[in-house]
Amino acid sequence: MSGSQMHPCGDFRTNYKADTTIFSTKWTRNFMILGIVGCLFVPLVFDLYILNLMIQIAYLGIAALGLNILVGFTGQISLGHSAFFGVGAFASTYMNTEWGIPVFFAIPLAGLWTTAVGMLVGIPAGRIKGLYLAIATLASQIIIQDFFSRAEWFTGGASGAVTEPFSIFGFVMYSDERFFYVALFYLVVMYVLGTNLMRTRDGRAFIAVRDHYLSAEIMGVHLTKYRIMSFGISSFYAGIGGALFGHYLGFVSVESFDLLLSIQFLSMIIIGGLRSVSGALLGTIFMVLLPEVMEFGVSLMAQTSWGNIPAISGGLAYIKEMSIGLAIVLFLIFEPEGLAHRWNLIRSYWKLYPFSY
Repeated sequence: MSGSQMHPCGDFRTNYKADTTIFSTKWTRNFMILGIVGCLFVPLVFDLYILNLMIQIAYLGIAALGLNILVGFTGQISLGHSAFFGVGAFASTYMNTEWGIPVFFAIPLAGLWTTAVGMLVGIPAGRIKGLYLAIATLASQIIIQDFFSRAEWFTGGASGAVTEPFSIFGFVMYSDERFFYVALFYLVVMYVLGTNLMRTRDGRAFIAVRDHYLSAEIMGVHLTKYRIMSFGISSFYAGIGGALFGHYLGFVSVESFDLLLSIQFLSMIIIGGLRSVSGALLGTIFMVLLPEVMEFGVSLMAQTSWGNIPAISGGLAYIKEMSIGLAIVLFLIFEPEGLAHRWNLIRSYWKLYPFSY
């Protein structure tokens, strides 16, 4: 057969640019664009309950991606991510109410504010790792949370702080239907930035630090620089997510940013898949929907004879919390690489079907 009649079979990538492309195929790109366009019609189709869940997925997914950049791509550990989430919420509120900065500008500025705080906390990370780093970030969680409760001028103290709704050019996003588009915009932008970050020299340096820091140092990667940088980028994402959280709820309080929320953020990236940008979003979707599914199951159980047993009926309120820990354990045992890995296997199966081997 002549060369002009031969057609390539398989996935050939002959240069580095093709190997680091965001979308592996045109179908993937078109499917993603179609999905984003479809999301524009969500407020016209679904009720407020679904919109609320999707908005939660958006701002929590942004913060979870930041933690995945730190933990999954750089190999650092953080038990204080919810504290940075809170810094973003309070900083945006403070700049808007005290300095008169419009919410449209206060949200990205809050991200930069949180970045500065995160890089200060990340300074010890340049010298320590593993369990010692986990203890250091846990200490930062406690310190920042204590600061929230004492700094009434910044957070309102025990009374909390009232936030203004998002607005742009005099158009106020006071309803869930309107705020959904704000959350969707930030979600798409932050995930595109995160995906592109992993294609840059800095992103490859993060991965080198994670995989083998001694080899990375020999190749000229400045370990301290990139460890602190990863904390700063992670905090920026947490700050943006926290600011959206605050302006969506209309009120922020110290109790919202405790250690449990940090554990939930870790759960999102573990379940979704470390080392995966899409995994952060998949894990967030799972963690947001899991309590809702469990609540539905609990309500059905309460209507049956099982609900009349005191030991069960008295513990129904704790089943949702227990399900989170159980989900983490089960994923670590049966699917340690997370939902993103499982999705890639399913996609590869149908892409190569019937020759899936």
